Amino acid sequence: MYSRIALFIDGGYLDHVLKWHGKAKIDYSKLAQQMAQGHLLLRTYYYHCLPHQSSYPSLEEKDYFSHAQRFFKRLNRLGSFTVREGKLAFRGIDERGFPVFEQKRIDVMLATDLVMHSTKKLITHAALLTGDSDFLPALQIAQSEGVYITLYYIPTEMMRFGHTTNC
Repeated sequence: MYSRIALFIDGGYLDHVLKWHGKAKIDYSKLAQQMAQGHLLLRTYYYHCLPHQSSYPSLEEKDYFSHAQRFFKRLNRLGSFTVREGKLAFRGIDERGFPVFEQKRIDVMLATDLVMHSTKKLITHAALLTGDSDFLPALQIAQSEGVYITLYYIPTEMMRFGHTTNC
């Protein structure tokens, strides 16, 4: 029997990591190949939200939103890629007077996909690119179903001090 892998990428986390590393460009097909580690790639799931757009958006807001839409469409056209979009929720104003938004549904979609693929025996391996420990229960279920898990992340202390690590 051959090994099958699904990849789960937390786009918000990846954006955060890239911000600390100079907004490096990523070839997502190559990233998926690296994460698949030679296993048959069933699917790559990319979870993220479109940016906030106000009721009367500025040209900059419209451009940023449009850029994100085009990016999601490009990812969806890549072989074996699926973009899962969450929603942004307004959480108030920060100490500098800027609005604060929080991604909603992302963690639940990722956890649900991982558990579903595991319990239906669609995969033998899973790789996650995330820095969120909220997925631990889903990872435990996947492991109890016999799925081998690989976690890719950069510790926050390395981001804080500008260090890089090979994942």
